[in-house]
Amino acid sequence: MSDWPQGYGLHVLQEVDSTLNEAARIASSAQGPVWIMAHNQTAARGRRGRAWANPQGNLAATLLMRPQGNPEQAALRSFVAALALFDACVAVTGRASGFSLKWPNDVLLNGGKLAGILLESTGQANQVTHLAIGIGVNLSQAPGADKVEPDALRPVSLLSETGTNVTPEDFLSELAVAYAKYETQFSIYGFEPIRAAWLSRAARLGEVISARTTASETVGTFETVDAGGNLVLNTARGRVSIPAADVYF
Repeated sequence: MSDWPQGYGLHVLQEVDSTLNEAARIASSAQGPVWIMAHNQTAARGRRGRAWANPQGNLAATLLMRPQGNPEQAALRSFVAALALFDACVAVTGRASGFSLKWPNDVLLNGGKLAGILLESTGQANQVTHLAIGIGVNLSQAPGADKVEPDALRPVSLLSETGTNVTPEDFLSELAVAYAKYETQFSIYGFEPIRAAWLSRAARLGEVISARTTASETVGTFETVDAGGNLVLNTARGRVSIPAADVYF
């Protein structure tokens, strides 16, 4: 097991409504970045308020931190977290094959959804005061197909796809170390090295994908992610930059 990164706290709870909710409750008293992990969540949530299934033995954790900068800069930490998840998966399985990153915030394994990331922040005067990075990883069990929306990727677990049996605590240890490394890189060198590393692990780069919002759908070739973290598609009407959407392929 890796050593816990210096300067990061750890709170482990047996049960909580949501680690994101717990982060909001302790934000005013937190002295530095802290990981919050729960063995059971009773009201877990994903993007756009969707329910997040969290079977026993999976990882449910949130990193609470006080970043420097505006909301746009804070949002780029979804890419930092994705890289850390990728590295943690490689560390516990001893293999990199099969893992990829799906814009904006999923980790895939053998084409199925293994993990998701959700960012929530508070702030004032265009400055983020607190950032919570919620992370869920299907370590031992994948939710059933009835727990995901139509057209979504099939959920998979680390255990079923690789045979690796790892506890949430041990996985979080690897994740925390990897995150601290990339956070330091991001703080010193900015987004560009993070962007390049993310693109080297990106799913369906150079292929035709669909980006959907509640109002529209854009289909095009996944060309890149730009300096602002936006998805760039090459479409029939030219290059289109998309700041937020759900991606399907």
